[in-house]
Amino acid sequence: MNSFSITLIQLSYLLASALFIIGLRDLGSPKTARRGNFLAAVAMFIAIVMTLLDKAVLNYEMILLGIIIGSLIGTVLAQMIKMTAMPQMVGLLNGFGGGASALVAIAEFIRLFQSSSPMAVDTTLIILLGLLIGGVTFTGSLVAFGKLQGIMRGSPITFPFQQPLNVLLTLSFIAGGIYLIIQEPTLPIFMGLVGISLIFGVLFVIPIGGADMPVVISLLNSFSGLAGSVAGFLVMNNVLIISGALVGASGLILTQIMCKAMNRSLSSVLFGAFGTGNMAAGTNADMGDKIVRSINIEEAAMMLAYARLVIIVPGYGMAAAQAQHAVQSLSQELEKRGVNVKFAIHPVAGRMPGHMNVLLAEADVPYTQLVDMDNINPEFEKADVALVIGANDVVNPAARHNANSPIYGMPILNVDKARHSIVIKRSLNPGFAGIDNELFYSEKNSMLFGNARDVVAKLAMEVSQL
Repeated sequence: MNSFSITLIQLSYLLASALFIIGLRDLGSPKTARRGNFLAAVAMFIAIVMTLLDKAVLNYEMILLGIIIGSLIGTVLAQMIKMTAMPQMVGLLNGFGGGASALVAIAEFIRLFQSSSPMAVDTTLIILLGLLIGGVTFTGSLVAFGKLQGIMRGSPITFPFQQPLNVLLTLSFIAGGIYLIIQEPTLPIFMGLVGISLIFGVLFVIPIGGADMPVVISLLNSFSGLAGSVAGFLVMNNVLIISGALVGASGLILTQIMCKAMNRSLSSVLFGAFGTGNMAAGTNADMGDKIVRSINIEEAAMMLAYARLVIIVPGYGMAAAQAQHAVQSLSQELEKRGVNVKFAIHPVAGRMPGHMNVLLAEADVPYTQLVDMDNINPEFEKADVALVIGANDVVNPAARHNANSPIYGMPILNVDKARHSIVIKRSLNPGFAGIDNELFYSEKNSMLFGNARDVVAKLAMEVSQL
């Protein structure tokens, strides 16, 4: 390859890297997310085309076959997967990225092993790092997918001597890695390290409960980026190094934001086994002398229709019931009557960061109505009605004043400060934290029991007839 071709490829990589950075910036806002996604896709297209022009590519037929198969699978998934299942899909794609990076590390080791040439220490270290991060990302993401999809139970899975086993696996991986560096590389030991990395990924995620899935998704996304960056060092591809580093850094920042939104450290998320997942707790038998005020469709519609400001608080219950389109219809009916409608978005209201924004955007809710927690909280005191749809722990006032509560200190949406609140929920069962919600028993609150999609649809119809 002549110098001009090399320069062209590197300049194209530079352009792709710049587009990745701009696209990542645009993904930070719902208004510009589509553009950011498009720019990132263009950048990836440029990177792939320029890489294929490299003469080091030996088999274009197999690469083309992989592109065709992968494109078909991606298209089918994009068309079939519902927006409510997007967290599962993101988790699965994180796993695919980690698995691909792990395969690159394995292939590079086997290539060097078969060549019988001595492996440089730095090359061996990069291979081991790519194997560990990629393997953990792959199996950990599969477990996260299983929990989100309901294939596995969403509550933390723990067993005796779990942490000592994790320590033992870590020490075994380190010992095996040192052996490969100071001794002749052996395939059985390397394959043992492959197995350890895969097992460690499973043990890494199973003790994490459903309430912490936004953090897990963000962290695994960061891992997949880091694994891709390591793979870039192995194949000496600059744009892969840069793009992987961008994903790794942004995923880590998002992980920190999620932890802050729950007022918990990353270590407590990973090792605290938070949330019992026992959805039978906190039922009527546990209420004691607490009073629950229920309301019917007609009364709720009257309260909403004659309000000046209504703040809608969506939660995972809205996503599970696929009620976002009904919520949009209700919002439109209220706006026809001159009601100011806003949506309060908590960072961890769904099963992944931005889950509520994605669902509401799919239902054509204007971006201007989606307000994040810090900006919407001062508005609750002015709201005539706060309508909570399937949210629980993120609106529990106990987080502000009950030092014994497991969610104490977690930033919440100030629903209890509205003049009136209505909570749409199937029952009084607790959320992922496994505790009763004080809001349910407030004098200003009314419960509207039922399936979120059915209840909201009836509310929209009732409001339209007033």
